[in-house]
Amino acid sequence: MGESHSDAKESSRLAEESVSREALTVEQAIANLQGSDLGLRVYAAWWLGRFRVNEPAAVDALIAALDDEADRTEAGGYPLRRNAARALGKLGDRRAVPALIGSLNCSDYYVREAAAQSLELLGDSASISALTHLLATGVEGGQLVPHQPDLSQPYDALLEALGTLQAIESIPVIKPFLEHPTERIQYAAARAMYQLTHEPIYGERLVQALSGATLQLRRAALADLGAIGYLPAADAIARTYAENSLKLISLKGLLEHEIKQTPSNSFSQDAIQVMNLMDSLL
Repeated sequence: MGESHSDAKESSRLAEESVSREALTVEQAIANLQGSDLGLRVYAAWWLGRFRVNEPAAVDALIAALDDEADRTEAGGYPLRRNAARALGKLGDRRAVPALIGSLNCSDYYVREAAAQSLELLGDSASISALTHLLATGVEGGQLVPHQPDLSQPYDALLEALGTLQAIESIPVIKPFLEHPTERIQYAAARAMYQLTHEPIYGERLVQALSGATLQLRRAALADLGAIGYLPAADAIARTYAENSLKLISLKGLLEHEIKQTPSNSFSQDAIQVMNLMDSLL
């Protein structure tokens, strides 16, 4: 792999700083993406996703960029492909699904991660088989493959996508990751298992993670609980040693999930409780 998360995003950051939003039109961004200047191409892919330019020509150009060979780092990464994959998830056009599925086979870890995250956003069940197949590379005989290299696969992104896509058929492949040595991946597995089974044991596992010693992991658990809308976690979320802004985002997820379950003309007592907790954090 040879690249950290910060290294993986460096070329995008530099390009983003070099051009302002006002310096581009949609037409210019699409032209730049198809041009020969690698810096402008990387920036254009980011720009089209950042400003949700959901136009057929933009989607087509981003899909084409997923096969780019010109922009490659010394470590073998593909910055343009990464930005294109991320952008396609934001644009919401399911025409990108087959190309993103193909990107799950890319040699660049971060392209595979971005493709999985975008397939989750696009919500097309056609991607379940490919996502499950990639996740299954970490499982053998119902057990995790031991001693895998770091960043062998973007397991957390794959798990989150399968949970969101309601891939019940993937449970036998997802469940072993509850025992993964990386806590963040354990949390992603618990998140997916709760979404697929609605069994409280998995939600409670994430609640326990809110008491962890590492702030970064507490943040991850907050995000996971908000994503699954696990209402019994509300008090624990409000008490977590983390930034109030992140606790509010997590509680907002719980509130939105609860509102969806109740009549549109009323708030449940649970929803009111969550709103009171949010007020206390403001």
